[in-house]
Amino acid sequence: MAKAAKASHTDNSEAQLICAAPDLMAEIAQWLSHLRAERRLSPKTLEAYARDLRQCLAFLSEQWGGLVTLKQFAAIEATDVRAFMSSRRADDIGGRSLMRALAGLRSFGRFLEREGKGKVGALSAIRAPKIGKSLPKPIQMTSAKQMTDADIRAGENREPWIWARDAAVMALLYGSGLRISEALGLIRRDVPLPGQGDVIVVTGKGNKTRMVPETVLTLITDYVTMCPHVIAPDTPIFVGARGGPLSPRIIQLTMERLRGALGLPDSATPHALRHSFATHLLSRGGDLRAIQELLGHSSLSTTQIYTGVDADRLLDVYKTAHPRA
Repeated sequence: MAKAAKASHTDNSEAQLICAAPDLMAEIAQWLSHLRAERRLSPKTLEAYARDLRQCLAFLSEQWGGLVTLKQFAAIEATDVRAFMSSRRADDIGGRSLMRALAGLRSFGRFLEREGKGKVGALSAIRAPKIGKSLPKPIQMTSAKQMTDADIRAGENREPWIWARDAAVMALLYGSGLRISEALGLIRRDVPLPGQGDVIVVTGKGNKTRMVPETVLTLITDYVTMCPHVIAPDTPIFVGARGGPLSPRIIQLTMERLRGALGLPDSATPHALRHSFATHLLSRGGDLRAIQELLGHSSLSTTQIYTGVDADRLLDVYKTAHPRA
């Protein structure tokens, strides 16, 4: 492998890439400076991009037998990039890290092209690695129910209407499977008064309107009754301590307190309540199509992934419900 070259001092130590010839190192330093000053990338992102590029150059240097020059890098072929990605995957590097590495290499390639230093077409020809969808672990049924109980936070130095508000939001996430953005986006007129309806109309992703069973209306009504702020019909029903729209961050902090009170892991997040809603319904024999409607999914395949349903379960549903099964 080629002997390491010393980089000239810059204000970003990550620019000191050991397997690049001086002409390429100069371009790398300018690229990192551009990302920092004009793109305003975070220091951690800059460090990761520089590290990924350094690893790529080390791989190419070993393959080609010398320091990588600007001309060589500009002429890199797709097979070289694939070989580098394969070597990283062989080191047990995950899909997200590989995707970030490819994004950094492409960013440098676009920079070289804008500066008139060559076209690195091979980088754009490489497909991004697939990333498996990760889902939050469902919360135990008893713990999920406790999160909708305002009394569990009675020891906190907060006004009772705050407890009632947070309990109502948690009930919407777990009792109706709403996304946190949907719950906090509810307008006062979308929520019926007692005796005037038993559903809440929610506009979810893609402005797809769906009906959510009203199992938490009592908690919402209790909160509205206790709230000291006037809630107009066309304003969000959930408000902060000063009367403005409630921030998702407040609900996240509430979840942190509840995790401590109930001894739950960090995976117990607001979105985990929505996942728990679907999982618990399915475990009790809920129909997959009905769960799809309740979650607001346009595709049954999305619900299958979301609830962790296997092929056998889908086949059972098909045999039970489809007229031609």
